[in-house]
Amino acid sequence: MLLVHALITVDLPYIHSLKGRRKVLASIKDRLKGKNMAVADLSGEYAKEAVLAVAFFALGHNDANNKIASLRRFLEESLPEASLTIDYEIL
Repeated sequence: MLLVHALITVDLPYIHSLKGRRKVLASIKDRLKGKNMAVADLSGEYAKEAVLAVAFFALGHNDANNKIASLRRFLEESLPEASLTIDYEIL
């Protein structure tokens, strides 16, 4: 069993307040928790940038890569106007 840790950086050009960012991220966090992923919001004070840390277990490298691809698709569908980067590590 492998542990996968991902750091997701999201640029939210259409958000103008911290309250708006929290609303968007709360929805994302709730849906990721439903997929058995631990999620933490590491965002700073700038409303247009968000940073999420995600951790989950995978059965092997193929499973880990499939889950990362699924995570990327989910985020791109959920936040179509946002640009995002996912840096991950498989332990």
